[in-house]
Amino acid sequence: MEYTSFNNQLSFIQKIRNFDYILMTCILLLGLISSLAMYSTDGGELLFHTKSHIVKFSIFFPMMIILSFFSIKFWHFFSYIFYAIILIFLIWAAMYGVKASGSQRWINLYFLNLQPSELMKIAIIGCLAKYYHRIQIDKVNSIQGIIIPCVVLILPVMIVASQPDLGTAILIALSGLVVVWLAGLNIKFFAYSFVTLLISLPFAVAFLKPYQKLRVLTFINPDRDPLGAGYQIIQSKIAVGSGGLTGKGFLKGTQSYLEFLPEKHTDFIFTLFAEEYGFVGALVLLLIYITIIYRVLHIGYISKSYFAKLFCYGYGSAIFFYVVVNMSMVLGLLPIVGSPLPIMSYGGSSMLATMIGFGIVMSAKIYHKQLIA
Repeated sequence: MEYTSFNNQLSFIQKIRNFDYILMTCILLLGLISSLAMYSTDGGELLFHTKSHIVKFSIFFPMMIILSFFSIKFWHFFSYIFYAIILIFLIWAAMYGVKASGSQRWINLYFLNLQPSELMKIAIIGCLAKYYHRIQIDKVNSIQGIIIPCVVLILPVMIVASQPDLGTAILIALSGLVVVWLAGLNIKFFAYSFVTLLISLPFAVAFLKPYQKLRVLTFINPDRDPLGAGYQIIQSKIAVGSGGLTGKGFLKGTQSYLEFLPEKHTDFIFTLFAEEYGFVGALVLLLIYITIIYRVLHIGYISKSYFAKLFCYGYGSAIFFYVVVNMSMVLGLLPIVGSPLPIMSYGGSSMLATMIGFGIVMSAKIYHKQLIA
C-alpha cells in the first residue's frame, strides 16, 4: 500500500530549513493587514468581525504550518479521497444546507458554517494534478483523457452553480481548466469550447436567476439604478477614487464610516483598504500578492514530482484569478460575482481553503526533492 511509504526522510531541522520564509512572511503580512482592515470595518472597535477574523487566522496559520510537514506523497495519495469528501459535502449542502440570502451553500458545523465550494477550489486542483500525474503525456488528448477530467470538473461546477453561486462555480472551473491546460491538453479543445460558449451565451442567459441578470445589466450600466442594483458598485468606485495617491488614513475612510459601502468586510474589503491607503497602499497590497504567486510558481518549478508541479502551478494561477476577479469586480471592470479576496476578506471557509492550499504548497517546498512513483 502506498500509504506505508509516507516515511519521514527529512529531520525536523531540515524541514524547518526548507520552509519558504518569503512566502510565510507575505502570508503573515496579509494576516496583519487584513486584521487592521477588519478593525476599520468595525468602526475602529474590537467587535465581532475583527475578533472572529483574528481568531480564525490565528488558528488556520499554525494549521498551515502543521499541514506542510506532511509529505507531498501524503497529499498525492489523499487527493481523490479529499475530492470525493468535498463533493459529498457539496451535495449535502445543496440538499440540507443552511439557507441565507436566497442561497443554500453552507453546512452548520456549530463552530463554523462551512462552505464546501471554497474547499472544492483546492480539491479540484489536487484531484486533477493526481490524475495527470498518473497518465502518459501521449494519452492526455485521448477520449478517456478528456472525458474523465471533464466529469470531475463539471460535477462540482453544476452543483455549486445550482446553489446558486455562479461566481464560485466559475472560479472552480478556471482552477481546474488551468491544470488541464498545463497537463498538455491540445489548445484546439479550448478553442472549440470557447466558440461553443460564445454561441450558447444568449441561450444561457435564460437560465440565469433574476438577480444574476440584474448584476450583468448593472455591470453594463451601473447608473441605470443608482439607488438599487447599481448602488454598491457606484459607492465602491467613489471610495477607491476618493483615496487618491496616499489615502485618507487609517480609520478615516468616509465611505466606510458613514456606511455608504455595503459588504465592506467581505467582497469589498479592497475598496475600504484603497480608500484608507490610496494608490500607494493598493500597490503595496498588489505587490504582496504578486510575490505570493511568484513564490508558489517557483516552488512548482523546483519540485521534482509532477504532482507537486501541477498543484503549485494550478494553485498559483488560482490565487491570480481570485485576486484579479475580486479587484476587477470592486472597480467595476467585471460583474459582481461574490469572490472573496484571499485572506483579506472575512470568511472562515475561504481562509480555511486558502491555508490548506498554502499548506500543500509548503509541503511541496519542504519535500521538493521527493519523487512520487
